[in-house]
Parts: sequence; structure tokens; C-alpha cells
Amino acid sequence: MSAETNPILSMIAELQDVEQFKVQHWEGSFADYLDIVREDPNVARNAYQRVYDMIMHFGTEEYTEYKKRIVRYRFFDDPFDDGRDAVFGIDVHLMKLVNVLKSAALGYGAERRVILLHGPVGSAKSTIARLLKKGLEWYSKQPEGRMYTFSWVMPDGEEIPSPLNEEPLKLIPPEMRETVLAEINRSGRGRYPVSPEGDLDPVSRFMYRETMKEVGGDWTKLVERVKVRRLIASEKDRVCIGTFQPKDEKNQDSTELTGDINYRKIAEYGSESDPRAFNFDGEFCVANRGIIEFVEVLKLDVAFLYDLLGASQEHVIKPKKFAQTAIDEVIIGHTNEPEYRKLQSNEFMEALRDRTIKIDIPYITKWHEEARIYQKDFNRKRVRKHIAPHTLEMAAMWSVLTRLEDPKKPNLTLVQKLKLYDGRTLPGFTEDNVKELRKAAKREGMDGISPRYVQDKISNALVRDADATSINPFMVLNELESGLDNHSLISDEETKKRYRDLLGVVKKEYEDIVKNEVQKAIAADEEAITRLCANYIDNVKAYTLKEKVKNAFTGQYEEPNERLMRSIEEKIDIPETRKDDFRRELMNYIGGLAIDGRTFDYRTNERLHKALELKLFEDQKDSIKLTSLVSQVVDKETQAKIDIVKQRLIDNYGYDEQSATDVLNFVASIFARGDSKESG
Repeated sequence: MSAETNPILSMIAELQDVEQFKVQHWEGSFADYLDIVREDPNVARNAYQRVYDMIMHFGTEEYTEYKKRIVRYRFFDDPFDDGRDAVFGIDVHLMKLVNVLKSAALGYGAERRVILLHGPVGSAKSTIARLLKKGLEWYSKQPEGRMYTFSWVMPDGEEIPSPLNEEPLKLIPPEMRETVLAEINRSGRGRYPVSPEGDLDPVSRFMYRETMKEVGGDWTKLVERVKVRRLIASEKDRVCIGTFQPKDEKNQDSTELTGDINYRKIAEYGSESDPRAFNFDGEFCVANRGIIEFVEVLKLDVAFLYDLLGASQEHVIKPKKFAQTAIDEVIIGHTNEPEYRKLQSNEFMEALRDRTIKIDIPYITKWHEEARIYQKDFNRKRVRKHIAPHTLEMAAMWSVLTRLEDPKKPNLTLVQKLKLYDGRTLPGFTEDNVKELRKAAKREGMDGISPRYVQDKISNALVRDADATSINPFMVLNELESGLDNHSLISDEETKKRYRDLLGVVKKEYEDIVKNEVQKAIAADEEAITRLCANYIDNVKAYTLKEKVKNAFTGQYEEPNERLMRSIEEKIDIPETRKDDFRRELMNYIGGLAIDGRTFDYRTNERLHKALELKLFEDQKDSIKLTSLVSQVVDKETQAKIDIVKQRLIDNYGYDEQSATDVLNFVASIFARGDSKESG
């Protein structure tokens, strides 16, 4: 069946991009490639230059934090996979990583080091490495990220590719290279000088030598035997991207990094010293021109470490039975704290420490940045159940609290410290104070609960009750608490007790948040607030001008209603001694607006708006009888008012029917407890 008659085939035919396929699978002569390089010298960048430019391709954002300029690289938002691997809340540390890559791209020395991402389990080390690899795959397909390699074409048509995907310009003889490259660089079109380093790989050296014999030493005829092609990075196809994960010491074999002899080809080529009889498929060979990732790099056997030292410092590897071979790749490893402490205490590892640039990747210590991780993982596209408002935020609050050190300042609680780190303001604390708090707690973010643990417990809460249509913060917090007994990384009871106590702190914070939310929902009657505000302003005006107020019901002039004014002012902690000042300031502000031809709007005055909402809530709370929710009998009039509040929670705050009912019941129980305490 053809595409013309089959609708599915027809749709696929329309979706495919044949022209793009042809562009990405371009092939041409060496002369064609020289024209490409002359037009765009960036195609010949080295691995560090390419990776740095890849990050910069997506642009940056700048902001100031504690009077320090922070650069946010959009690359780490994961523009390739719907944000699945986005990294949040560690912009300062990502800046350090990008600065190392920039230094390496400019040839300032960092290119001869192993980049070591160091941090606790679950702190995004693997995610960052995965992003870099994923990014290189994408970038190599773009016009800005083009790179090329070559194959040798035999007289019978057989093609022998460069096993290390070498840069074609390395075919230029070393003695001529400087002159030729100077001509290419003269255009000034490249971001960096074109200067491929090192000799060809063993197979290409062998083919170069044999071909030169055949063409009588005429290099221009030699390159006629070369076919240049576009090179697309691919981790799955093991092109320009390598990943090495250590096994147990008994099974480690250094040939996994540098390749091994192919015994079946020895019969074809006659000697095991013939490079064509060697499989250059070790991870260092595979990753040439791109990135190699070492998972848990410090678990490598000593034999591997020697290979790593040469690869980083000298940019060479030593395949079995062959001379040292030049490589060009970004070497990035990651490890956790216990392994790094072993490195520090092992004097035999001094050479590796000297060739390593350590970049700390801690846990997030900003509350709402941590919440973004869970919001990304448990969004509406992926989760069928409704997640009640604040559920993920409360889980994030707890996980961040476990990572913070108790403040040494007596007037500061741990929750207040968390809120300061999150960008909130507190009376008596400046940016400099917050900066000092950060400096005094150097290990913050290197200990505490991993995001993975929280993700697992949120998942448990989602599947725990199959009949529940939504989950709420208490379901998740209960899962977090019950899981502590079997947490594989927490052995001491003191730490478990601290984490349980912090869950109690989070529950108290949640109570305050939902009480405020329900209060706002009850007091969300704009007309009622406007009437209350007008009444308050009339009384304040009469009070400051020493006049009387006309009673709208009786028509009589009466003294300003002091009880009304104080009931509102007390909601925002204005003491009796300050009431006159507050009222005068308010009237002066309203008068200033009138002079400018503007009308006062209570919504522009945050403190007054809050006070009016609280007052209205207090007045309406009794009429709605919220506490009656905890009983089974509710009259129709009360139920109608409660339904209005519930709908406001759904419309304005993101609740569904079930979670709105749950939160109203919960807040009702809080008020019921308060009423019983007062009556007792």
C-alpha cells in the first residue's frame, strides 16, 4: 500500500524532513570542506569551545542576589526535552561550571583538567552531565554546531572511516599546518583561532602513510582519496559521547577506555600491530570531539586513573600496542562526599587531585526553587489525580529545612531563615545579614534529604488510596514521616527525630497558610470590603478633623466609631499609642491623591487591605458558622454560604471539589479547637 492510499503513511510522508536529512548527511571532498572552513571557521572548533558555545547559544538572564550579579544560563532549563532535566536553584554553582568551560574554550589551562562535580546523592550531578550530552547531540544537528570528519576511500570503493572521528584539517601535514591555518584564521570569522592539535589516530596515520606511497608523495592526490562527511553526535550510536561507569574492581578492564584487539581481523590484515585490526571502541575513543562522562569517577581502579591523567593533562590515550594517541574531549566526572574524602586522604591520588577542578553541586536551599522540581515531575500532564494547593510546596519546605543549619542568631527561627533565603523580607534583616547567614553556614546544602526521597513519597501518596481523587499536604507529610524508619542513608535516631520535629514545623506553617486562604475566600466579597473601607475612612476623616459622622440608618450625627476603627487597626498590629499617627498618615495620603485628581483604592495599600479582609472575615465567620462544618447538621442558609466559599477556593486558589471540602473541614477544626480553648 502506497502513501497515496494509506492515510497514516501519507501523514508520515508529510511530517518527514528529507531536506534536513540530506543536510545532516552531507558528504564532499576535502576541497569542499576547505571552502566550508574558510566560510565558517567555527566548524573546526575543539570540544571545549563547542560545548561552551552550545550553552551560550540559548542565552542568559541576569539578576542580583545579595548585591552580587548572578547569571542564569537558559541551557539548564532543558530546552530539549520539555524541561524534564531542568536544573533549579543552583545558579551560582552552574556559573562556576560555565566559567571553567569558558576558560577551557579560551585555552587558559582548564582544558587540561578533569571537571569533577561533587555533591550529595540526588543533587543533580548526573542531570547536569546528561544535559550536556543531550545538548551536544542537539547542537551538532544545527547549522551553528556543525562538525565534520572523514573516511578513506579505497580503489575498490570500500570506505575506512577515521575511528576517532578526527577533524579533517589534521590531514594537513604538521610542517605545513601553521601556514595553512594562518590563512584560514586571517578572515577573522571564527570565534576562536582554528588550531587542531595532535597527530592523526593510528588507523588514519597508517592509511596516510600507505596512501602517500601510492601517490608518490603528492599530498594533493592523497586528499582525493578522502571523503569528508557531516558528524552528528549521538550517545546511543556512541558517536562523540561516551559514558563510563565503574564495575567492581575484579571486573575492571582498562581496554574499556582505550579499545582492544579484534582477533577476527588479524587473519585479514596479517598482524595484531596493524591498527585496522584494533577496535578503537573504548569510551575515550568513542567520545573524541565531544564529551566523556565518568559516573562515580573516584571508584575507578588505579590502572584507569593513569589513563585519566594522560587524557586530561596531555590530551592523549595509550591503546594497547600503539603509540600515544591524541584526543579532544571534555572530561566530566561526578562523585559523592565519602568518595571525595577518600581521595583527599589518599596520598597516591595526589596527581589526580592536582588535575581536577572540583565544582560543588549542593542540594537546593531555596524553598520555591525546590518546589519547582516536584512541580515539574508531578504536573497535570503526568499525574491523573488532583494535587491540592501547597502539597508540593510543603514537601519542598520540609526537604529544604533538613538541609539548613540552625541559625545562631537568637531572634531568628529556622523557618524565618528559610524564608529569607527564599527572598522574603523580615524586619531587622538586610541583604548583608542574609549574606552573612550564608557565609556562616558553609555546609548548607551538602547534607539533608535528597529530592529523590521526596519524589518517591509523593508517588506513594498518589497511589496509596485508589479511590481518592486528590492528595493533600498531610498525605504527603505522613508518607515522608513513615519512610524515615527505613531510610537507607539515615542511621542515627537523633537525625530522624530532628526531621520528624521539622515535619511538625511544616504542618504548623501549613495551618497558617490555609487559615489565611480560607479567611480570604470568606472575605472575598469585594462590595462588602468596599463598604467596610468607606465606613472606616469616613470615621477616620471625622476623627482627624474632630467632626461627627452621619449615621446612614438614623440620619443622626454621632461620634466617630472608635471601636470599628480599632478593630481594623489591631488586625495589622497598630498599637493604641500609634493610632493617631497612622490615621493622619492615611488621610494625608488620600488628600495627596485627591490633589493629583486620583481616587484612593484600598487595594493599593497592602496593610489596610489585609486589615479589612481580616475584619470582614471576623464579622462573617460567625454568620457562616464555619465551625458548624465539623458537625453533621448544617442548615441550608449556612450550607449556601459555605458553597460560595468553596467555589471561591476552587476558582481562585486551584482547589478541586474534594480538596476544597477537605481544607474547609480542616480550618473548621482549627477554629473549633480555638473556640473550645476560649470557652474552657
